[in-house]
Amino acid sequence: MSVDISVRNLSVIFGTPKQKEKALKLIDEGLSADEIKKKTGATVANKNVNFEINKNELFVIVGLSGSGKSTFIRTLNLLNKPTQGEILINGKDITKLSKEDLRNYRRKDVSMVFQHFGLFSHRTVLENVQYPLEIQGVEKAEMIEKAMESTKKVGLDGWEHYMPAELSGGMRQRVGLARALTNNPSLLLMDEPYSALDPLIRRDMQNELLSLEDEDEDRTIVFITHDMNEAFRMGDRIALMKDGEVVQIGTFNDFFKHPANDYVRDFIADVDRSRILKVRGIMRKVKNALEPTASIEDAKQFMEEKEIDSVYVTDEKNKLLGVVLKEDVEKTRNKTIKTLIKDNTYKPVLRNSYIKDVLKELKESDHDIPVIDQKGRLRGVLGYDDVIDALAE
Repeated sequence: MSVDISVRNLSVIFGTPKQKEKALKLIDEGLSADEIKKKTGATVANKNVNFEINKNELFVIVGLSGSGKSTFIRTLNLLNKPTQGEILINGKDITKLSKEDLRNYRRKDVSMVFQHFGLFSHRTVLENVQYPLEIQGVEKAEMIEKAMESTKKVGLDGWEHYMPAELSGGMRQRVGLARALTNNPSLLLMDEPYSALDPLIRRDMQNELLSLEDEDEDRTIVFITHDMNEAFRMGDRIALMKDGEVVQIGTFNDFFKHPANDYVRDFIADVDRSRILKVRGIMRKVKNALEPTASIEDAKQFMEEKEIDSVYVTDEKNKLLGVVLKEDVEKTRNKTIKTLIKDNTYKPVLRNSYIKDVLKELKESDHDIPVIDQKGRLRGVLGYDDVIDALAE
């Protein structure tokens, strides 16, 4: 099961206990990180950070060097301990976990992918990948089986018995990702994992992660980068940080339509929207979906309340089955909508498609198009006007 995260009044300060105490008082007085550094000698890495990360979200935190983004992500597994504030994972404050509970949380619930791979040079690919299960005491046969699955999942099948020194940078990072996925964590933390890679390899790894995330909905991912293009290409939502504070949080459209201030405008000025814009970045969340067992009366009421002429139908796993039209609901004598489902009135698009690749379908459609993932699950809707709005700002 994936997790939702609530960060409340989080501050991370480096210094002596007295310096931290003074710094906290100055934070309450509204002083900047630089001013606090001059007055106390303490370094304020994160300052009153507040935001929510939703279940199943690929949440990207972007900022320049020294913005506090890497410090923050390391608080999500308590490699950095907050000076003040709470981090609620599914409603439970992890800052209050006992040593044993924290150990179990790190072993089973959360994994991290680092910028510089962090592989054991004396271990093979497979031995690196199986390490998280090894420290959990998983039986050898099961451990190898799961490690092989993860290795295959990231495209390294056939390389299991090679040493890290025999691999390219991109392949080493794939090993790091496979290792992080081996224990099937509900929370995956990625600290600038692709910044050391060549541009082409970096693009391949971005697409690899999006593909993996598309196939497995039950995982929350927090991804750190300094590149706004990468942030918009990857993220469901993005948080921009500066001097330890969150400047703005939102979707692609939020940043371009409603930039919070001049710093945000400058930061996004060089973003090439035409090259990075994906369906997932501008799609709208679905607010009109029913299961096939829904009664005719429920469907009528639902469409009247939403003021819509059709409703999407999904199964218990959110897989898109089709659409039911209001006109059919009003005519039928059936008790449920199951027999009214139509699957030939639209052509869905994949949420990780680039906008340029779906323009034809959008232009030719006289209604919104459903957006699905690789497993056919309904993730949103998209209209031609959404694209025009995103590119025209």
